[in-house]
Amino acid sequence: MPSNKTALIIGASRGLGLGLVQRLRDDGWDVVATVRDPAKAPALAAVPGVEVKTLEMNSTEQLDTLQQQLAGQTFDLLFVNAGVKGPNDQNPENAQLADVGDLFMTNSVAPIRVAQRFASQVNPVGGVIAFMSSVLGSITIPDAPEMALYKASKAALNSMINSFVVQLGETDLTVLAMHPGWVKTDMGGDGADIDVATSTRGMLEQVKAQAGKGGLAFINYKGETLIW
Repeated sequence: MPSNKTALIIGASRGLGLGLVQRLRDDGWDVVATVRDPAKAPALAAVPGVEVKTLEMNSTEQLDTLQQQLAGQTFDLLFVNAGVKGPNDQNPENAQLADVGDLFMTNSVAPIRVAQRFASQVNPVGGVIAFMSSVLGSITIPDAPEMALYKASKAALNSMINSFVVQLGETDLTVLAMHPGWVKTDMGGDGADIDVATSTRGMLEQVKAQAGKGGLAFINYKGETLIW
């Protein structure tokens, strides 16, 4: 039976974002999905019943346009998925200002800006705002020095999620920082542990399980709590 629930997925052209859209549609959700260039997202266009919108997340102008286009709509789920790996060489010694600026803007700042814009349109009863974080964003776990800049950008995202939740004030919304697992995507590589379907199926289950609980949680696709 259709759930009559509506989701806004930011960054859905491929990989985990596309997988989320597919799982949501399979589950009967109405879905609005954003991509930077709809002409380059044929797999998303092939998913029946999805409303596709254009958004370069770092563009204030495009964000303004999207906000105008979606004015008045209410979403049960806002999932901000878009993100980048950053430069291949992540040794701070070789870091370039433009690369680091783009990495942190895309992975840390822009997701919060999107959430700030649309938080008032998320259903106050049982609504969920989710961000695609990573266990690599945990500053407690020493791991993957070869991904130092990416790790730092996800740690910054987690910090900004915390500030965003404080900014929300008294609310029944649930906010999730989600680790999708090590997934076979362009970023995760073919040697990863799980496929996109497994990860996105699990994340959807966790979104549904956390809906109505309120508060902030850092969890993985299995629902296990992670350390900040």
